[in-house]
Amino acid sequence: MKKLLYILLLSPALLLAQEIAVLKYSGGGDWYGNPTSLPNLAKFCNQNINTKINTKTATVEVGSADLFSYPFVHMTGHGNVVFSDNDAANLRNYLTSGGFLHIDDNYGMDKFIRKELKKVFPNNELVQVPVNHEIYKGPFAFPQGMPKIHEHDNKPPQAWGIFVEGRLVLLYTLETDLGDGWEDAEVHNDPREVREKALKMGANILNYAFNN
Repeated sequence: MKKLLYILLLSPALLLAQEIAVLKYSGGGDWYGNPTSLPNLAKFCNQNINTKINTKTATVEVGSADLFSYPFVHMTGHGNVVFSDNDAANLRNYLTSGGFLHIDDNYGMDKFIRKELKKVFPNNELVQVPVNHEIYKGPFAFPQGMPKIHEHDNKPPQAWGIFVEGRLVLLYTLETDLGDGWEDAEVHNDPREVREKALKMGANILNYAFNN
C-alpha cells in the first residue's frame, strides 16, 4: 500500500525516466559538494545496468513537496545539518511512502546528521547494514560490504541504515567517501579501479532504491 501511495505521488515525468536528486538542507553544510558525482553515477548505471536515469541531476529541498517526485535522493557534505520540524516530518513521510535517501558523509557530517535523524525517526535507531544484505549482492558483488574509497581517520568503511517494516529506507555511508569516487577523474586523481569500485557500489544502491 505504501509503495502504491508513493507511485501515485510521483510526477508523470517519472514514467518516462528515472529521476534522482541532491538534497538541499539548512545549517550551513555544503550540501552542494561533489557536483559531478550524481551525473557520473547516472551515466555509469545507464551504461552498465540498463537504467534510464536523467543525467541532469535535480536539487530538492528537504521540506518541499517536490521530494516525492524522486525515488532516490542523495545527501552529502562536510559540516552542519539542521532539519526543521517540517523538514523532519516531510522526510519521514517521503521515506515511509517508498522513497530512499542515501547520505554520504564527505568527512565532518557525522556528529550533526545523527542528531538530526533522531528528529526524522525518533523511534528508529541507525543500525549497521549487515554484509549479507541485498544491497551488496547485485548487480555487483561486494561480499566484504562497503568498499573503502578515501582514507581519513584510519577507520574501516561503515554503512548504517534505518529500516521500516523490513525495507532499508535510508542508507548512511561514512569513512568511505563514495561520492568522491563518483566525481570526475581529475577532481581527486583516484586510480581507475578505485573509481570503478565506487561507481559499482553506487549502482547497487540505486538498483536497490528503484526495486524496493
